[in-house]
Amino acid sequence: MENSQYLGSEREGKLLRQFAIPCICSLIISCLYNIVDQIFVGNGIGYLGNAATGVIFPITVVGWGLSLFFGDGAAATLSVSLGRGETSRIPQSVGNAVLGSFLSGVVLIAAAYLWGDGLLRLIGATDANLQMAHDYGVIIFAMMPLAMTQNTLASIIRADGSPKYAMAAMLSGAIINIIGDPVAIFALDMGIQGAAWATVLGQFVSFLICAAYLARSKTFRVTAGSFKPNISLLRPVMALGTSSLLTQLSIVIITVVNNILLVRYGAQSVYGADIPLAAFVVIMKLFQIVLNVAIGIAAGAQPVVGYNYGAKNYGRVRRLLQLMVKWTVIVGLVCTVLFEALPGVFIRMFGSAEDPVYFTFAMLCLRIYLSLILITCLQKVCAIFLQSIGKAKAAAPFSILRDALLIVLSLVLPALLGVSGIFWAAPIADILAILVTLAVMARLEKELRQQDMEPAPKAVISPSHQGAIITIAREHGSAGKRIGQLAAQRLGIPCYYKELVAIAAQESGLAEEFISGINSDENAVMRELYLSTDPVQRAITAQDKAIRHIADAGACVIIGRSADFVLRDYPEVVRVFIYAPKSYREKKVMAMYGDTPEAAHRSIARSDAARAAYYKSVSGQEWGDPHGYELCVNAAIGEDAAAEIICAYAGRRREK
Repeated sequence: MENSQYLGSEREGKLLRQFAIPCICSLIISCLYNIVDQIFVGNGIGYLGNAATGVIFPITVVGWGLSLFFGDGAAATLSVSLGRGETSRIPQSVGNAVLGSFLSGVVLIAAAYLWGDGLLRLIGATDANLQMAHDYGVIIFAMMPLAMTQNTLASIIRADGSPKYAMAAMLSGAIINIIGDPVAIFALDMGIQGAAWATVLGQFVSFLICAAYLARSKTFRVTAGSFKPNISLLRPVMALGTSSLLTQLSIVIITVVNNILLVRYGAQSVYGADIPLAAFVVIMKLFQIVLNVAIGIAAGAQPVVGYNYGAKNYGRVRRLLQLMVKWTVIVGLVCTVLFEALPGVFIRMFGSAEDPVYFTFAMLCLRIYLSLILITCLQKVCAIFLQSIGKAKAAAPFSILRDALLIVLSLVLPALLGVSGIFWAAPIADILAILVTLAVMARLEKELRQQDMEPAPKAVISPSHQGAIITIAREHGSAGKRIGQLAAQRLGIPCYYKELVAIAAQESGLAEEFISGINSDENAVMRELYLSTDPVQRAITAQDKAIRHIADAGACVIIGRSADFVLRDYPEVVRVFIYAPKSYREKKVMAMYGDTPEAAHRSIARSDAARAAYYKSVSGQEWGDPHGYELCVNAAIGEDAAAEIICAYAGRRREK
């Protein structure tokens, strides 16, 4: 609670600096490997070398995505397990995640080696850069299983409470790469292969440092048996890592599409196929650095924004948003001025300035592509802010809006403008995306101003006597909430429904609306993806803690939220499931919400499916299975009668 009070009382600027700066540093370090390679390759080999590394980049991103698939999934599983006090299976989950990452790396490089140069040509290699791409890729691919394992371990190490150790491991590898590149390329005259060897050496050192952590981990200990394959343990890890994988795959799609288009339209221009591809690789490295700073500002602010929104400190939320925008605008303006005024300086950093055709084209395209990078950064910051205040379903499409527009425009504009149209796609996509974003943010600002600026009274856990803790799971339309409230009134004990969400929000710092909406009736595809995201898993952990705190206070009724599973180790728990015939439930829904029969039928189907998916995500068990409850009550007998049965059973069970 001290941390929560700190988030709600300390100066907003100080909090933002404290949380955002380490996040920015981590993101910058994570992209150093590739950027350093580009700088030394460009200066030592030329723009064809940059083009060659750009060809290999999508394959390495696939590996990065798979490592996050297992790493972020294992990190989320570790955090959730610790929050629930379930530590016995953590070593096996960690071991299986590490094994999964390593084996997926083996499969990936096997496919890359077997496919060979055909794969490289497919993703953008030309006759001029194919041999260099081959020489670079052969070495990089060999280390991918261990590099992927290292990245997976870094995610686990951060979740284990040692973020500085994970950062030190990554920084050590990056420093070795920075030193190794000039030595291998210039002193040893190893060319592009030297850049690859410097990279894999740095990755190997990072791997060794991360692997050594397993002997000193804080919350788990792995043994040889921890690495025994167990699909039942790996399945939830993969589910929780899905969103991270999809994020990286979107980068792959954008890169591959652009590579192919640049080669195709570049070959039809006076610049040839390789110059546009090499220029794009350099520009994207600069873009990546600036965007990571903006993302670091927003991601670092997430816990602070979430806490204050959940506590209804809307004035602080608005001031935090203003600070985030201010910092982002400053970074964006400075970078824009530098890119537009001194493009040649940045192009020279990556070499090949002696080629006037390449140099002129690269400067022009840098000015075009990065002309509105300020807007790009603002749009990404707004998307993360929306997620911070619980509007994750709005944030998800916002986070990919600009990228989706970019792909569409990249396919259309070159037909009209030639190869430069690919670069013009970026500022046009920025304008379209920010127009939508500004409309949403203006509406949000209005909502925040209209809401009461005084914090609402804090939800409290009511004191109670020792006795039965009744958990109620219910089908939609069965009046389970009302039945639970009636039972609580008759027994003279508190009933928790929305109050549970408010308590979880206060104790965790997450937005109340966010926690409330984590089991809503999304369509099936979005539901599985949404439940796998890290913010949702943190919300579930906070909710579980609130349920236990409520149960520790004594006898009560808890409605929904998988409380029967969360409290499975509590001896006083009475697990109740309330059901009813569909015809009965449809009439209830029609009376309550004014739905048509068809709408009531769809509402029941969606809501029950969402509750089942949520329960499965939390417990791994089937929702509504009668074997999981002490008492199943048909609500069609009437609300009062159903409440009376629950009270009678709870009393008789306690007498025993």
